[in-house]
Amino acid sequence: MTDYAAPVRDMSFVIEELIGLDTVAALPGLDWVTGDLVRQVLAEAGKFGAEVLAPLNRVGDIEGCALRNGVVTTPEGFADAYRQFTAGGWNGTIAAPDHGGQGLPWLVATAIGEIWESANLAFSLCPMLTQSAIWALTIHGSPEQKDIWLPRLVSGEWSGTMNLTEPHAGSDVGALRTRAVREDGHYRIKGQKIFITWGEHDMAENIVHTVLARVDGAPEGTRGISLFIVPKYLVNADGSLGARNDLRCAALEHKLGIHASPTAVMSYGDDEGAVGYLVGEENRGMEYMFTMMNNARLGVGREGLAMAERAFQQARDYAAGRVQGRSIADPAAGPVAIVKHPDVRRMLMTMKAEIEAMRALAYAVAADLDVAGRHEDAGTRARRQARVDLLVPVVKAWCSDTGVAIASEAVQVHGGAGFIEETGAAQHYRDSRITPIYEGTNGIQALDLVRRKILGDRGAAVRDLMAEMDALARGTGSAATAPILDALAGGLAELGEATDWLLADRPAATAAAAATPYLALIGTVAGGWLLARSAAIADARAAEDGDPFYRAKVDTARFYAECVLPRAASLKRAAIGGAALLDGFDEQRLWH
Repeated sequence: MTDYAAPVRDMSFVIEELIGLDTVAALPGLDWVTGDLVRQVLAEAGKFGAEVLAPLNRVGDIEGCALRNGVVTTPEGFADAYRQFTAGGWNGTIAAPDHGGQGLPWLVATAIGEIWESANLAFSLCPMLTQSAIWALTIHGSPEQKDIWLPRLVSGEWSGTMNLTEPHAGSDVGALRTRAVREDGHYRIKGQKIFITWGEHDMAENIVHTVLARVDGAPEGTRGISLFIVPKYLVNADGSLGARNDLRCAALEHKLGIHASPTAVMSYGDDEGAVGYLVGEENRGMEYMFTMMNNARLGVGREGLAMAERAFQQARDYAAGRVQGRSIADPAAGPVAIVKHPDVRRMLMTMKAEIEAMRALAYAVAADLDVAGRHEDAGTRARRQARVDLLVPVVKAWCSDTGVAIASEAVQVHGGAGFIEETGAAQHYRDSRITPIYEGTNGIQALDLVRRKILGDRGAAVRDLMAEMDALARGTGSAATAPILDALAGGLAELGEATDWLLADRPAATAAAAATPYLALIGTVAGGWLLARSAAIADARAAEDGDPFYRAKVDTARFYAECVLPRAASLKRAAIGGAALLDGFDEQRLWH
């Protein structure tokens, strides 16, 4: 497995030049966030990721986690890395200073998160889940709960989890059976949860589980679900740890990848019942959990980007060093590195172009999240929140699907060596495969996009986005960027036709059948739009100083325009034509 180097230059370009850090720094409370600060933070994060986390990636994959007598031990080096991580303040980058956090904007925190995930995805899931718990309590917790739980979650002394899924329910959260019984000042929780990431471990002194359960007498389905804080150890009035709560890790799952991330089966209330504390009001748990879920979905899409970046770096470096075959252009030159072969270049350029498109889209949504949460104008906040709501499922699904495809292509670049575990290429593929499943499978993301976001507002948010894309596509480009704008216009036309078709009062089942290719269509076109913007900026910069970084940005955007954006036509056809076929599909055909 090759070393990891954070792509700080491209991250800084997206943050400062494409999105415009100045627009985020102009928001209330963020005037201290400067380009110099961001570059310094990214450089330090890159150093920590490369020197501390990345070397443990292979170790964690081989050793995995172990459950013995109810105690989970992590691979060698993980607990020490976590201590360094929290001592450096990395656990609280996005959290409010009132609770000990750094208060960085989502835009910057998203880039930092990408570094952790590329360096060591299994490790990164622990602070990511903690961040989700922090965010839910920040928005929905009582003042007393914030005082007790947030400072230690932000510091990393305690970690957090999300407990949704149950063995019989899967993604149908409304079918949960975990019960909550009222008791003086708290509740008693009884039930079992599965697939709980970092549900038990030896890195933090306490684990704060956020658990969905149904209070006795509550309505059936999602309307009757409440959210509870259920800690591993109870907390005394002075903040010190008290008795062990009535919960335990009953088993660890044996998984395809992310072996160093303990995925727990959690059992609550085997004896008298686990003590839990209600967050907010009864029966509003799904509403509160979606506060965590939406941020987690953005994070999972970023994981797809991060794993793609790590796999690409390994494939690129392998291709540069692996000598095999003669150059087609100059056979007399003798054996050459495989990066000289046209098809290897095609694979690597496709990976690079898609990664830069994913990064631009994920960071753009993070910046919209900052504006939606901080802008002084209510109308601007509402418009940006609508953009966030529209694109979160796209980032989650398109980036994670693309990340798996890129990790697979990286194995292909290695040839037979990619199928051998020692090279490390296979681990990136195995680790990345969870991301299209996490936090609601990508089919669920597509349904959310079409039913709640496109049909829910009759296309208002997507048309607003397309209008912004169209303004760029209709502009006048240079000799280098004009073909990119032409390709964007073509992709945008396909997206417009598919959107019009969806909004023409289609039956619910027909719209659902079109959802997945439609989501991929939005992601593909949005990626092309942002790379076209990148190309315009980079072309002007290259003309000024001739920096090869900028010229490469233009070339990458052109490659995306010529080789990736044309997929828009087939995705539109799959959405429209495929939906009609699937709508009347008899599943018995699968057996004939």
